[in-house]
Amino acid sequence: MQILEKAPAKINLSLDVLHKRSDGFHEVEMVMTTVDLADRIELTPRPSEISVESESRFVPNDERNLAYRAAKLMKDRFGVEKGVKIFIEKNIPVAAGLAGGSSDAAAVLRGVNRMWELGLGMDELARLGAEIGSDVSFCVYGGTALATGRGEKIQSMQAPPPCWVVLSKPTIGVSTQSVYQNLDLDGAEHPNTTAMVEALKNGDYEGICANVGNTLEGVTLALHEEVGQIKSQMKQAGADAVLMSGSGPTVFSLVEQDARAQRIYNSLKGFCTEVYMVRILGYRENT
Repeated sequence: MQILEKAPAKINLSLDVLHKRSDGFHEVEMVMTTVDLADRIELTPRPSEISVESESRFVPNDERNLAYRAAKLMKDRFGVEKGVKIFIEKNIPVAAGLAGGSSDAAAVLRGVNRMWELGLGMDELARLGAEIGSDVSFCVYGGTALATGRGEKIQSMQAPPPCWVVLSKPTIGVSTQSVYQNLDLDGAEHPNTTAMVEALKNGDYEGICANVGNTLEGVTLALHEEVGQIKSQMKQAGADAVLMSGSGPTVFSLVEQDARAQRIYNSLKGFCTEVYMVRILGYRENT
């Protein structure tokens, strides 16, 4: 029995880094929401082995792949003798700050849980996801949430009002590790997470747009001028809000009006190959 799972991308409406923890991770407060740009995961039973396939040359087929690690964790933790072939139809840009790899891993956790009839609940899958990567727990649930700790403590929230999201990724890769290494918390800007949470609770689109913020953005802007160029282009074209997602380099804009979103999309296609105009999802599909 083949199982299909959707693995949507996420954006950070706000990302605040509070301090470095004793375990080497950073304590964060993030408001994240899913958008309608998704990888498609096909899981096919195998007698014993785990394999990963993809038409994208950027997707590794071994333990470097979070989806592979997710299947291996489930197989080892629950003593499963069966295997699985994981095919990833890659639509989310790689190393883009959109949690594509984490979402793939979360989709595999959900899928093999069904395939191997393990009977685990979403909260249990999210706890397992935290062992794989900081964003995997959120991606198990999807929707909109406040994530704290190192990103694994998830509090579900009201979805943002419907709007367009224009995403643009420059042709550069950004190392999350190097961004954190260059982060000066004393000099960094810190978003108002409380105001963002309130705006979401009230369905206040203008309040959401007014309170987007990302502590990591300044670091990535200093390292890669292309990110700043995309931000400027989006603002000039009339975006309601513009922010870098995660550690970058993808920049997104929130836009209510269809025509304006299309104008932003068209203006970016001129100098960026990876540009997407999608709807905000924001609600949990996986319950």
